[in-house]
Parts: sequence; C-alpha cells; structure tokens
Amino acid sequence: MDIPQGNRIDAALIERLEIGMTRNQVKFLLGSPAVLDPHRPDQWHYIYYLKNGDDQQSETRRMTLHFKDDLLFGIDGTLNPE
Repeated sequence: MDIPQGNRIDAALIERLEIGMTRNQVKFLLGSPAVLDPHRPDQWHYIYYLKNGDDQQSETRRMTLHFKDDLLFGIDGTLNPE
C-alpha cells in the first residue's frame, strides 16, 4: 500500500498557482500549509512525502510560497523527488 503524507504537490496544481493570488485562494487550491513559521508569517511551507508500497522507494517534494501584503509574490521549491 502506498503511504502519502502532507499536501499533494504536482505540476497540475503548480500551473494553477498565479502570482497575485490571495492567501485564501492559495489555501483553497492547495489546502493549509504543512508548516507555518511564526518568525516568518509571510512564508507558507508545503511538504509532500510518498512511500511506494510496491518497491518501498520514497520521495519528498517541498515548496515554499512567499506572500507580501497577503498576495502571493514568489514560489520556491521543486517537483523533482528528493
């Protein structure tokens, strides 16, 4: 059995993200962030972990969204499994 954890991060969702989206629009699209840093409230961290049940391989994907004045202005991260 596959074991997914966190927020799904894939190319289809990333393509729907747009600079200038509000926090609520981003949350509607991606769900609540996995990590909210109290020292950097303008950064949202999304993490996705998948352990494949067939071959026991695992992958992790990470993405950080940056907000300014409650609008999305930057996206860091990778869709390539780590």
